[in-house]
Amino acid sequence: MKILSTLVLLAALAVPVRGQILERVLVKVNGDIFTQTELEERQTEAIRKRIGVDLKAEVANNTTELKKAIDEVTPELLVNAIDEILMLQMGKEKGYKLTDDQFKDWLEKMRKDNNLEDDQKFFSALKQEGMTVEDLRKNIEKSFMVNQVQRDEVGSKLSITEEEARQFYLAHREEFAEPASVTLREILIEVPTTTKGGQAVMSVASDDEASQKAAAARARILAGEDFGKVAAEVSASPSKANGGLIGPINLSEVSPNLQQMIEKMKPGEVTAPIRAARGFQILKLETLKPAAIQPFESVRDLVADRVHDARQQAEVRKFLSRVRGQAIIEWKNDELKKMYDNQVAFESARGGL
Repeated sequence: MKILSTLVLLAALAVPVRGQILERVLVKVNGDIFTQTELEERQTEAIRKRIGVDLKAEVANNTTELKKAIDEVTPELLVNAIDEILMLQMGKEKGYKLTDDQFKDWLEKMRKDNNLEDDQKFFSALKQEGMTVEDLRKNIEKSFMVNQVQRDEVGSKLSITEEEARQFYLAHREEFAEPASVTLREILIEVPTTTKGGQAVMSVASDDEASQKAAAARARILAGEDFGKVAAEVSASPSKANGGLIGPINLSEVSPNLQQMIEKMKPGEVTAPIRAARGFQILKLETLKPAAIQPFESVRDLVADRVHDARQQAEVRKFLSRVRGQAIIEWKNDELKKMYDNQVAFESARGGL
């Protein structure tokens, strides 16, 4: 692929070559330009996400694989870039703008969600990405304007009827199943360890003593004592604060061996002491709730959201197809034009346009 110069490959491997890049216009969209530098930046980010940091050295030694990966991501990147330009043009025409307060609110939430409330951590993270706060704001403003255009042109015009929601529910009932869940109580009798050669070691005597304590605890429960009371007294697990209560948790999150054991138990039954990593565990089955299809009335809002999202994606594709058809798109590279046209045709066929 001629446009994929050595500069692109170096960029994908995070080699700082920005100062060497010669600016080159690849396409004009209603007069606005998209450059080789911008394409390379998008290719770099896409490849970085695709291969992961751990594979970077491996890919660096395999130029053929790297070129193949770039060829695969580029068509979609071109379509997304041109769609973004068109949406930004529409947003500017409509006077959309990210206000200082909106950016401040977004930034505060982002920093909180990512544990970056400390200024040193925040600016260090920005530096790692090669960004400034102003760069970050420009990126967020682009996303804001694109989303606002799509909401106004598509989302605000969609309405989901009750019948549409019901029909979707009937066709996808299994997707609205409540998973099987289990609630247990536990007691953990921990086996004391000693350090030998820098490693924690359990002695046979300690193991036997913990086993006897676990058997004694189970005997108290079988004799009629409340499981939660015994757990609060003898358990080494943090759950002792709640009488050993665990859950409810999805049954699928439980280990296969424990699942098999639980499925054979009845509520109220107590297991014999089970050898665990830290010692001996005693479990009581409180409840076992099988998977069940939730009635439409219970998931009405969720169904409506699913239908709305599906419809919006389809309508956005139609909307973008119309906008592209009205735009003046002037390609400066025939190879990229072919990749773009093929990707648009593929997406149109997939979306039934």
